[in-house]
Order: sequence, then structure tokens, then C-alpha cells
Amino acid sequence: MVKVDQRIVEFIDKHHVLTLATTRNNIPYCANCFYVYSKEDNMLIFTTDHETKHAQDAIEQDIVAGSIVLETNVIGKIQGLQFQGKMSEPRDDLLKKVKSRYLKRFPVAMLMKTHLWVIELQFMKFTDNRLGFGKKLFWGEEQSESNG
Repeated sequence: MVKVDQRIVEFIDKHHVLTLATTRNNIPYCANCFYVYSKEDNMLIFTTDHETKHAQDAIEQDIVAGSIVLETNVIGKIQGLQFQGKMSEPRDDLLKKVKSRYLKRFPVAMLMKTHLWVIELQFMKFTDNRLGFGKKLFWGEEQSESNG
């Protein structure tokens, strides 16, 4: 696996809310989720109930997309990440690992019944205007209908 550019990692680590895009039967849907990033596994970890529309969508179609953005009105400071990946429920050792990481970042989640999910990142496009207007950094291979 190609190493993720440290500027992308730092951006992901600095934030905690992602927008998740799912689809089922050609009907798109978006949801916002608190997340934590696992650099070692290059995955996003978040919690959502099985009954949510986005969880049900991902059970049917596990390839998802999303974004993480910095809200700013200053053009020179615009930053945002678009991603694609495979969403699944972690099991066994992976579940223990991601649960520990998630609860470290969001200890209040210990008080709730949580269903953890992961997105194994397959593609990322990071826009960072601090590096120059419209400067983009890429990682991975973009998914499309023609390539899976």
C-alpha cells in the first residue's frame, strides 16, 4: 500500500465529523458521523445504528463515498477531503482495536450502545488552497462503475 501523504493524515486527524454518502437502488443519501482515523489501517471508524438508512444502504452496497471539510470563508485557507472506500462492521480483533481507538477519542460513547463501522479507504482527494489555489493531493485508486 502506498503511504498516505502526511498532510492528508494531519487534516483527517484535525477533524472529527465526516459526511458519508451511500446509495441503494440508485437513490443517494448522506449522513454526518463523528469519526476517528486509524493511520495504521488507513480506515475511518465511526458509530451508527443498524437501523439507520446509511447503515442499511451500506449493507446492500458497501462501496461508499464521503467528505471531510474545513468551513472557512477565506479562499486561501480552504481545505477538504473527498474519499471512497468499503464500509463494513469490524469483527473480532479488529473490533477490539477500533473500539479502543474510538472510545479514546469519544469517551462519552462508553455510555451508549454503539455499533462500530469502518471505512477502508481506497481513494482520497485532498484540496488544500494553502499549498496554492486549487492544489490537490491524491491517494489510491478512484472507484467508478467501469473499475469496480
